[in-house]
Amino acid sequence: MKLRITNLIILAGVAGLFYSCKVTDTYKSPDIEQSRQDNLFRQKTSNDSTSIASVAWNQIFTDAKLQNIINKTIQNNLDLKVAVARIQEASAVFKQSKLQNLPSLDGVASVTETKNSAAAQGGNFVMPDLLVYRLGISTGWEIDVWGRIKALKNSAYAGFLQTDAAKRAVQTQLVAQAANLYYQLISLDKQLEITKQTIELRKKDVETVEALMDAAYLTGADVEQSKANLYSAQLSVPDLELQIQQTENSLSILMNDNPQSIDRNSIDSQVVYTDLKTGVPASLLKNRPDVQAAELTFRQAFENKNMAMAQVYPTINITGTLGLSSRTLENFFNNSLFYTLGGTVTQNIFQMGNRKAQVRIMEARKMQAYYTFEKTLLTAGSEVSNSLLSYQKAKEKETTRQLQIQSLEKAVEFNKELLTYSSSTNYVNVLTSEQSLLAAKLAGVNDKLQQLQAVTEFYRALGGGQF
Repeated sequence: MKLRITNLIILAGVAGLFYSCKVTDTYKSPDIEQSRQDNLFRQKTSNDSTSIASVAWNQIFTDAKLQNIINKTIQNNLDLKVAVARIQEASAVFKQSKLQNLPSLDGVASVTETKNSAAAQGGNFVMPDLLVYRLGISTGWEIDVWGRIKALKNSAYAGFLQTDAAKRAVQTQLVAQAANLYYQLISLDKQLEITKQTIELRKKDVETVEALMDAAYLTGADVEQSKANLYSAQLSVPDLELQIQQTENSLSILMNDNPQSIDRNSIDSQVVYTDLKTGVPASLLKNRPDVQAAELTFRQAFENKNMAMAQVYPTINITGTLGLSSRTLENFFNNSLFYTLGGTVTQNIFQMGNRKAQVRIMEARKMQAYYTFEKTLLTAGSEVSNSLLSYQKAKEKETTRQLQIQSLEKAVEFNKELLTYSSSTNYVNVLTSEQSLLAAKLAGVNDKLQQLQAVTEFYRALGGGQF
């Protein structure tokens, strides 16, 4: 008994010696050059860490009907449900990995009968048949000398955090997608409204031109040109109605609803959020969930390499069994206690090359994950710049666009008056000014849409507001 305990102590000492020769690396967050962190995006609207990411989403999207759509999307969207299910899976994997640190403990019950023929024993002495009953528990424990189990747990934990970050990235993307589709829908409503108003005006134009032809001011060609101008506007209606229904269907799918009409307000009622704070560029590292997910993917790959490195070295296991053993059931509980203790060191020889190759594979995957993280961070900075610049340029066009529309309205009015009372103009001038006016009005709607969608993209690019 003393000898066996001594052997186990020696084995534990050897394990402790091995543990001092740790082969795995300690994880550190990726190093990002300070100059790169400070210049992730080009425009800065604030010098502190406060950004739109610290504002609740319903303070940015204040339209009550849009808020209802966003809430339904967050509650019902199937992509988000998939993301939540992945979190549950990753959580179970993480809990499973933590159990790897614990010894195994199994209940054991067995009946063993051993029979030997005389020929098999090859001697004069014949061993009697043996019937043994056993009941007990067995345990085994792998000593985590090289850090394999710890790396497994760290990898699973990084995977769990990665799925949570991915879920928040999906959630932010869905809010932005719902808002963009909603804004697109109400802009199409406005374009359809403007087009129908234009159609009514052009119907009156046709009547006017026909009257002027009867009075010999204009010709039949002018009448046909006026009708063609009317038909051009009418042809836009089916396309706009098609786009409206397609956008409604897209919103319905986003909310996990059957295709249906969407309750909405007008684009004229929309108030554009203007407090566009970028915060410091480094805030993207902590606010943007897809950047966090990319870093956690790198961390998981880092720990997977640690596991591969640890598997190159021997495994050390301690095993033990404790229970009752007897050749008869009558004496099973009388002086039948038995136990076994043992330790093993296992080193696979012929798979050594394969395991070293696995380390190189994991190293390559780790570098892939790192480069993906860098690209994700750069893309995030670019999206912040693009969305902010898009808003600023749309805002710059606002005043000029109104002046353009006012001038074109006057041009249409003057050309019509000249057409009626003077011979110094022709109907082509009227057609040109009317077409330019319609185009300018539709462009004005797109300017407002650009502002709204730029704010939405700015919200998403900085990591989304609070929920």
